Amino acid sequence: MLGIDIPTLIARIIVLLIAFTVHELAHAVVADRLGDDTARRMGRITLNPLVHLDPLGTLLLLFSGFGWAKPVMVNPMQLRGNPRTAMAIVAVAGPISNLVMAGLGAIPFQLGLVDATLSSSSAILPSAGYLLVEFVWINVILALFNMIPLAPLDGSKVLSGILPAELAYQLRAVDQYGPILLLALIFVPRYFGAMPDVIGLLIGGPARSLTFLLLGL
Repeated sequence: MLGIDIPTLIARIIVLLIAFTVHELAHAVVADRLGDDTARRMGRITLNPLVHLDPLGTLLLLFSGFGWAKPVMVNPMQLRGNPRTAMAIVAVAGPISNLVMAGLGAIPFQLGLVDATLSSSSAILPSAGYLLVEFVWINVILALFNMIPLAPLDGSKVLSGILPAELAYQLRAVDQYGPILLLALIFVPRYFGAMPDVIGLLIGGPARSLTFLLLGL
């Protein structure tokens, strides 16, 4: 299946159910704590993965290495404090949750309980070590990918929150083109070779370095 063996596919499905759910739950909880109950009213403060998964974003991450979940709706005007700053805090909560999960998943490796270099799988099921490696790797990827400053990713809201108000307002005009630009950056280099793999260059190296560091490699 698109070059992915069964143990890897099973491992990624398990990881995505956890990683996407916690990522979106982090957005919902932080928004709720800052005064906006929109996510609560929409039933997003839950660990039920079916509420948070986006079909296209999930498939993309399974087979391309990049993806997203169903965005949590937030009303910036209901957030306490400066709306742009508060929205940036809500946005960054998702990537931070992925980094925390990556760190927690790496603890067995840091304690010497699991050896990442010896992780293997059967013909069907991933081993515990292999599952944990995927857990750390995918959470690192999600954290870095979501910080790309293109809508609808979290990085666009974080950037808007830290830029001067006038510049942030001007950049909003680009948000409507964000999804198209994002899909082009993912698929054009991979399948058409008509442009450099910008996302791979921005994320690939840092993600590998951080994953190796967490795994103690």
